[in-house]
Amino acid sequence: MATKPTDISNVNNTSCFSEENFKRLKSIMYEMKAEPGTHLFWEGDTADKLYYLIKGRVKITKTSDEGRHFILYMYQDGDMFGQVDPYQDSTQGFNAEVAEASAVGVIQKKDLEVLLWQHGDLAVEFMKWMGLIHRMTQTKFRDLMMFGKPGALCSTLIRLHNTYGEKRKDGAVLIGKKLTNTELADMIGATRESVNRMLADLKNANVVSNDNGYIVIHDLQYLKDICHCENCPVDICRI
Repeated sequence: MATKPTDISNVNNTSCFSEENFKRLKSIMYEMKAEPGTHLFWEGDTADKLYYLIKGRVKITKTSDEGRHFILYMYQDGDMFGQVDPYQDSTQGFNAEVAEASAVGVIQKKDLEVLLWQHGDLAVEFMKWMGLIHRMTQTKFRDLMMFGKPGALCSTLIRLHNTYGEKRKDGAVLIGKKLTNTELADMIGATRESVNRMLADLKNANVVSNDNGYIVIHDLQYLKDICHCENCPVDICRI
C-alpha cells in the first residue's frame, strides 16, 4: 500500500496560525455544505467572506473574455481562501467551484475585523497568511510565464507531487488525484493537444508514467531542471 512521504503530507495554508488563534477563527465560522458543481462565489460577487475548507476540494478559476476557464488553485482540507480587501464594495476576482462534496467554514468580514482588533497576535498571523497567499500567486505566475509551456507543465507536476504525492515501494511518487489532460491544460493556459505531446515526451524520457489514470513521477529532478526550480517551501510550492 502506498504511503505519503512525511514532507508532503497534510499540506495546507493555515499552518501560520497558532492553535489558540485558529480556535478564535473557528469561533466566528458558520458551517455549510456544498455539492460538486456548485459555486461558493462567482467573479464579480461582493468580497466580504473568507472560506475554510473543513473537508473536500474547491477549484479557483478565472474566465477569459473568450470564455475559456483557467484553474488557478485547487484547495483541499485545511485550506483557507477568499478575498477580504480593506476597501468598500470590493468584488471577487475569481470563481470558486466545488470539485468534491465539501464542508466549508464561512467567516464574515465584519466578524473577522472585530477579532483582529481584539487580538494583535492574531492580526500579525493573519498578515503572515496573506503574505503566504501572495507568495504562492507570485511563484505560480513566474512558473507560468518564464519558462514556456514545458516549464509550466513541469512546475504543475511538481506542485501536484507536493500536494497529492504518494510514495511507492519502487521510489516513484504517484499523484493521488486523477486529473485529465484537459484539467492540466487549464492549469497552464495550454491546449489539451499540447499537454498530450508534452506528457508523451516526458514518458519517453522515463520521467513520468501512467498507472490506471494516475500520473506517476519517476524523476523529480528532471522536472525541476526544466522549470528552473528554486526549491520553495512545500507550503508555497503546491497546487
